[in-house]
Amino acid sequence: MAVETKREVLGLKPKGDLIREAEERPLQGSPDPALLALTPAGLMKGDKCEAQGRDPKPAAPHQPTEEEEALIEFHRSYRDLFQFFCNNTTIHGAIRLVCSQHNRMKTAFWAVLWLCTFGMMYWQFALLFEEYFSYPVSLNINLNSDKLVFPAVTICTLNPYRYTQIKGELEELDRITEQTLFDLYKYNSSSSLVAHPRGRRDLQETLLHPLQRLRDPTLPLAARRARSAASSLQDNNPQVNWKDWKIGFKLCNQNKSDCFYQTYSSGVDAVREWYRFHYINILSRLPDTFTSLEEDKLGNFIFNCRFNQVSCNQANYSHFHHPIYGNCYTFNGENSSNLWMSSMPGIDNGLTLTLRTEQNDFIPLLSTVTGARVTVHGQDEPPFMDDGGFNLRPGVETSISMRKEALDRLGGNYGDCTNNGSDIPVKNLYPSKYTQQVCIHSCFQESMVKECGCAYIFYPRPKHVEYCDYKKHDSWGYCYYKLQDAFSSDRLGCFTKCRKPCSVTSYQLSAGYSRWPSVTSQDWVFQMLSLQNNYTIKNKRNGVAKLNIFFKELNYKTNSESPSVTMVTLLSNLGSQWSLWFGSSVLSVVEMAEFIFDLMVITFLMLLRRFRSRYWSPGRGGRGAQEVASTPASSLPSRVCPQPSYPTSSPPSPDTSQALTAPPPAYATLAPSSLARTSSSAFTPGEP
Repeated sequence: MAVETKREVLGLKPKGDLIREAEERPLQGSPDPALLALTPAGLMKGDKCEAQGRDPKPAAPHQPTEEEEALIEFHRSYRDLFQFFCNNTTIHGAIRLVCSQHNRMKTAFWAVLWLCTFGMMYWQFALLFEEYFSYPVSLNINLNSDKLVFPAVTICTLNPYRYTQIKGELEELDRITEQTLFDLYKYNSSSSLVAHPRGRRDLQETLLHPLQRLRDPTLPLAARRARSAASSLQDNNPQVNWKDWKIGFKLCNQNKSDCFYQTYSSGVDAVREWYRFHYINILSRLPDTFTSLEEDKLGNFIFNCRFNQVSCNQANYSHFHHPIYGNCYTFNGENSSNLWMSSMPGIDNGLTLTLRTEQNDFIPLLSTVTGARVTVHGQDEPPFMDDGGFNLRPGVETSISMRKEALDRLGGNYGDCTNNGSDIPVKNLYPSKYTQQVCIHSCFQESMVKECGCAYIFYPRPKHVEYCDYKKHDSWGYCYYKLQDAFSSDRLGCFTKCRKPCSVTSYQLSAGYSRWPSVTSQDWVFQMLSLQNNYTIKNKRNGVAKLNIFFKELNYKTNSESPSVTMVTLLSNLGSQWSLWFGSSVLSVVEMAEFIFDLMVITFLMLLRRFRSRYWSPGRGGRGAQEVASTPASSLPSRVCPQPSYPTSSPPSPDTSQALTAPPPAYATLAPSSLARTSSSAFTPGEP
C-alpha cells in the first residue's frame, strides 16, 4: 500500500493499470494515428524501420493488421508469388503444383503436364492467328429471280472498208502481193500478171519489208538436197515442205543495227500477216472522217430486227467502224434511249436479226472468212471483237441462250481487286468503265507510244499521238513485234498492273445451229427478201444468216465473297481452345496477366534494391565506418522512421535516456505477464 501511495503522489499510474494497458495494447484494432503519419512510404512488406533523431527511442515490432495493409502490396519473393497464384487461380491444375510439394514425383508430373498443356494451347493459338491473318474467304452462292436488263449486242460485217472505196490506196499493195504469190507459189490470181509480167525487184522500191522464203537453218543440208531432188522441175507448183523452209519478212530498228525475220510455217498465215501489216499503214494515212457510206445504212446489212416481238428503230443501236471487222452495230448499248428489259425467257422474248453475209466486195487477201461476228457485253463495257466474239455461219440460224452471273470480290487484304480502277497505274484510254481487258489494252498502247513513238491503230490513241506508219516511223514494225513478244511473256507488267475488278457481271452463252431457210421455205423467204430489201445474189443461201439471242431463264446466280474468319470467330476459337486445355474463362486470362505483372514488378524492385545498395548505401569496412561516423544524422539514409514529436518541449530524463540506449528486447517473444513485469520495473522508481 505504501508503494501504491507513493506512485499516486508522484503522479504515476498504479501498477495494475499499467499491466492492463500492456495486455490491451496488442489487441487494439487501429494503430495510433501519429504512428501512421510517421510511417515511411515505399518499404516492402516486412522491412524494418529504425527511429532516428536527437534521442532515438526504440519501438517494439508491430504486427500489421488488415486495416494497416497498403493499397498496392507485392510479395517478397518469387516463391511466395507463385504459391499465392497457384492456391487462388481459377486455372485448372495449377493448385496441384503446390498441394503436392511433399511428393516431388507428383509435383514434377503435374509441372510437366501443366507446361505441356500450356504449350499445346499456345501452339493452337498460333495456328488460329496464322489462319486469321491469311485472310481466307468463303464463296456464297445465291440464286435470284427477277426482271433482267438485256445486255448489249455488237455485230460486225467482217468486211473492212469496201474494195471499191479504197482500191486506189490498196492497188500497189495488191499488185505486189500478187507478184509475191506468183514468185513463191506460182499462183496467178489475175490476167494482169500474164499480160504485164514484172519482177519483184521493180516493186521493192515502192514497198518496204518484202515477203521472202527463208531456209530453215536447223535442217541438215543432206535432207534439204534430197527433198529438192525429189521435186519435179517441170511442175509449176514445186513441192513445198514446211520442214524445209519458212515464209517471213525482215524488220530492223532505226539505225539497222539489229534485225530479225518475222517468220511463219504456214504460207497462208504469212501472207495474211504481211498484208495486214501493210494494210495498217494504209489505214493510218486515211482521215478520221473516212467511212464506208454504203454500210452506214442499217438496212444494207440487217434485213430484219425485232426484240420481244417489237421491231427495232434507229434509237436502239449505234454504229462504229473496226479496222478489221468493218462496220459494227451495237444494239441496246449505253447510247440507247431506253434499255431493253426481259420479263420472260425464251427465243420469242429476245433479239432476232436477219443478216446479209454476201462476200462480193470483200478484200480477198485480208478477209478470208465470210459471215458476221457477234459479241455480248455489258452496256458500260466496250466490245472486244477479238477477245470475246464468235462468227456466224451463212445459211444457218444461230440461237444463243444466255445466263447471267454476277461476282462480288472482297478487296483490301482479302483479295487483289479494284473497285473502279482509280488505284491502277494505267490510264484508261476507253470511254467506258474499268475492266481488266480495258486496262490491258491501254497498258499495251502506253508501252507502244513510249517505246515506238506512235499508236497502234487497233487501240484508242492518246491525244496528240499519231498512228504508226512506216513512212513516218520506219522502225515501228520492229518495235511492235518486240513489244508483242514482251507482252505475251508479261515482261511489260500489264497483267500484274491490271487487277481484276471487284464487281463483275458476265453472261454464260450456249449456241445451237440449224439450217435456215429450209429447203421447203427458201423460195418464198428469198422472194420476200428480194422485194423488201433488194436482195439479189446468185447463191442465195450464202448471202443470209439468222441470229437469235435470248435468256435461257430469268434465274441468275450471284457469287459473293465473305471473310471466312472474322474477329468474332477468332475470339470464339481462342476461347474454345482455352476452355479445352485449362477449363477457364476470360477472368482466368486476367489472372494470368496479373501474375505476369506482379512478376515483373518484383523483378524490378529487386533490381532497384540491389542497385541502391551498391551505389547509394555507405561503403563497407573501415572506410564505410568513417563515412558513417562523419555523416550527420540528418543526412543518413531515408529508410528510418522519423522521430515522433513529444507532447511537451522538455527532453526526457537522463535515467530514461540511459534506459532506452540499451538494445530492445524481443517483445514479440514475451508473454503478457513478463511484459507487465517489465513495464512495472521500468516505471517504478526506486525498485531494484
